[in-house]
Amino acid sequence: MRTFILLLLIIASFGSCKSSKSASKKRKSITKTTKTETKPLPKANSIINYAKQFEGVRYKYGGATKKGMDCSGLIYTAFKNEDIELPRTTKDLSTTGDWIDLKDVKKGDLLFFATKKNSRKVNHVGIVTVSRAGYTEFIHATTSKGVITSLLSERYWYFAFVQARRVL
Repeated sequence: MRTFILLLLIIASFGSCKSSKSASKKRKSITKTTKTETKPLPKANSIINYAKQFEGVRYKYGGATKKGMDCSGLIYTAFKNEDIELPRTTKDLSTTGDWIDLKDVKKGDLLFFATKKNSRKVNHVGIVTVSRAGYTEFIHATTSKGVITSLLSERYWYFAFVQARRVL
């Protein structure tokens, strides 16, 4: 009985990365010209490159390896590769670092989403890979397609967005 309760607590502690709608890989072109991307930190590039090695890896709740990955596992693993210790759950990540305005996001910043219907409770996270005025791309692990790169301008992600945070 004690083992069962402990197992339930462990499962409940992980944030759900479930997305009720499938993510789209379609790229929308931005017609207006924007300012050039600010120069990112070298660590941010290294974190992003490491995270990209997991593209195509299937989703696995609680996963943090090439055998399966969840959204917070991707963040935890990518940052740990650069010796940056972060919390393992989406909920705990959502209070780590400094809150930043969406217009100020840079490579390596974290984007948080609420993907459950009628809820603004954060349950999904991704890492910004490209950021220019009016254009933000991020890598994350979805339940439907595993680790993918998406655009914040996609309708689903735009409406699910809750906050951005900087940990670097």
